[in-house]
Amino acid sequence: MRKPLIAGNWKMFKTLDEAGAYAGDLARRISDVDSTEILVCPPFVYLQTLVQAFEGSPVKIGSQNVFWEDSGAFTGEISAPMLRSIGASYAIIGHSERRQFFGETDETVNKRLLAALRGGLTPIVCVGETLEQREAGKTFAVIEAQVKRGLSGIDTDRASSLVVAYEPVWAIGTGKTATPEIAQESHSFIRGLLKDLFGEETADLVRILYGGSVKGDNIDSLMARADIDGALVGGASLDAASFERIIRFKGQ
Repeated sequence: MRKPLIAGNWKMFKTLDEAGAYAGDLARRISDVDSTEILVCPPFVYLQTLVQAFEGSPVKIGSQNVFWEDSGAFTGEISAPMLRSIGASYAIIGHSERRQFFGETDETVNKRLLAALRGGLTPIVCVGETLEQREAGKTFAVIEAQVKRGLSGIDTDRASSLVVAYEPVWAIGTGKTATPEIAQESHSFIRGLLKDLFGEETADLVRILYGGSVKGDNIDSLMARADIDGALVGGASLDAASFERIIRFKGQ
């Protein structure tokens, strides 16, 4: 049985004071939650503050990115050992905004993934198609390439700890959401790819999250699908009450 994971990606939002107030509010709201894993991924500068703020609560902290080297002359980068040393446990890798604005490729995603695993972080590897690719009938081909290239070199033992996030690019921050049927179709396809790569037993352990304008009014129908194991939430995770509603999705 895969434990649901609800992850909030703050992107580049909130001041330090706002982050602290949010942490106190959310911690009070979800103190009794134990059936769902809860993750918050703030900007790098707030990671240690929020690790401390959420201490004793069910909330775990993750980063929005990680570099592929453990140390060295790489100005502006943050490594997996650094993140682990301050209490982070997850890292988002290959988000579409990283691909769009910073030239992220399947190859650099793979390097970051290997570094995260080496450093003891649980990677959340993002895949998904653009609207142009979907309309051209290339959705599955795009996802297959991203999964196979992004997860290259991973053995079965390490694969079981992966998290994959399906985020159709056309639904991120647009207000458009893939229907539960469309999301399940892509999640099922990803599960099939994982079976081909790592075997059925391992594939059944991997959690596959949906991301793309997830809100309180669509989370229940999404989570009712067999291969949707949680959500990577953007804007709706910035408000504690809104995020709580998603965390407490119906049907648990």
